[in-house]
Amino acid sequence: MPLSNTPISLKNYFERVTSSIVSLAITDNSTSMLSVRKKGDAISVRLHRIFLDARHDVIDEIAVFIKRRKGSTPLLRRFVKENLIRVRNAPPKRVKINTQGNYHNLGEIYDSLNRDYFQEKLSCPITWGTGRARYAVRKRTLGSYSRHANIIRINTTLDRKHVPRYFIEFVIYHEMLHADMDPTVKNGRNIVHSREFRGREKQFRDYERALKWEKKKI
Repeated sequence: MPLSNTPISLKNYFERVTSSIVSLAITDNSTSMLSVRKKGDAISVRLHRIFLDARHDVIDEIAVFIKRRKGSTPLLRRFVKENLIRVRNAPPKRVKINTQGNYHNLGEIYDSLNRDYFQEKLSCPITWGTGRARYAVRKRTLGSYSRHANIIRINTTLDRKHVPRYFIEFVIYHEMLHADMDPTVKNGRNIVHSREFRGREKQFRDYERALKWEKKKI
């Protein structure tokens, strides 16, 4: 097999080795790098895209595994270990951006805060989240910032009529600070809420008012 594989070349090769029809899907799923399922007379294979650059001996081992659907795969495991940094540094998946809620527009609030506190230098997207709102509230996760994806997500439980705008502003401002500030390293640990972070957080115009409201049941 060539060192630079293509989905078509891999599919054809797997079909020759297995003597079966192979449905091959190339994925970015780092949780399951290889999955094989029998579907009638065909074999469904899902393979992480890093294997497009795998050596012929690794591809051979994968083909045998697909045919038998069992057995050890030391070459595959070694290849994944050697290329783990590529998996970790893979570009984040595209996220559907939804700023307009039923009662609050995140984009409008973000632009206002970016202008008033950050000289409009921040450029991270913001969106309403899609997770389990009640669970997140119990864990106090009202907002989050992903440094890897460079995106702010706000819990949809805040998109309610009784939630004041200044409180949503405070949650968004908190996450924008994370986007603007790198974590502080202390004793080998990343401190995301450093003294400097807390100091800047208190600069929010409705800081005390927001903390007081937060004590209420959302």
